[in-house]
Amino acid sequence: MTEESGAVQEFVSHLIELRTRLVRAVGAVFVIFLVLLPFANTLYTWLALPLLSKMPMGGHMIATEVTTPFFVPMKVAGLVAFLIALPYVLAQIWGFVAPGLYAHEKRMALPLVVSSTLLFYCGMAFAYFGVFPFVFGFITKTAPEGVEIMTDIEKYLGFVINMFLAFGLAFETPVAVVLLVKLGVLSVTQLRQARRYVIVGAFIVGAVFTPPDAISQTLLALPLWLLYEMGILVAARLQPKATEPDPLPHPHPDS
Repeated sequence: MTEESGAVQEFVSHLIELRTRLVRAVGAVFVIFLVLLPFANTLYTWLALPLLSKMPMGGHMIATEVTTPFFVPMKVAGLVAFLIALPYVLAQIWGFVAPGLYAHEKRMALPLVVSSTLLFYCGMAFAYFGVFPFVFGFITKTAPEGVEIMTDIEKYLGFVINMFLAFGLAFETPVAVVLLVKLGVLSVTQLRQARRYVIVGAFIVGAVFTPPDAISQTLLALPLWLLYEMGILVAARLQPKATEPDPLPHPHPDS
């Protein structure tokens, strides 16, 4: 067997393994989706609960397209299925990538993958339980007199997905900070010196993604700042300590 044919066979075997792991990942999402499909309307009701609970008595949501009442709950079921299957999907990706990594890369990559996934979940949960009640409460209370709030279910889904992505990515701040330090882009000292700018930036982000009231802005800005500080603490613990040089030997008085 020549070296070229051996390389081709190895490449083909990698492709086969990649296909197998992709089929497993997609299959897991599809199976969970089929299980959740009968509960699709219930899942959408849970998703819309933060808005429905803030609507006036008798308030409701609407569907402006003919097929929207059928397809929107299916999209929600697919989204929930992907989130449930995400650890298994990441495990398949890790199983394919890990054999090609060095030992120190494995020690660094696996904790980052796990922590980033958990932080993304936490960001979504924070948006749903902490931010949505304030946002929708503010919107319903500031609506002009005579205006009845009847949000389209598809537009609501799009808004919720965007908010989930925004807060999920925002909660990745500690992972980003640790990566910047581990890759040598920034030092822990530089990150601490940039603290004041990060605090200002956090309140700017809070003003962009939340209604213009101090409580909602603080609700996003404060966690962002705390997550930044947590990333600095983790990076400082992971950063190798500088070793002091050995002192030069003193000359013997008899020499």
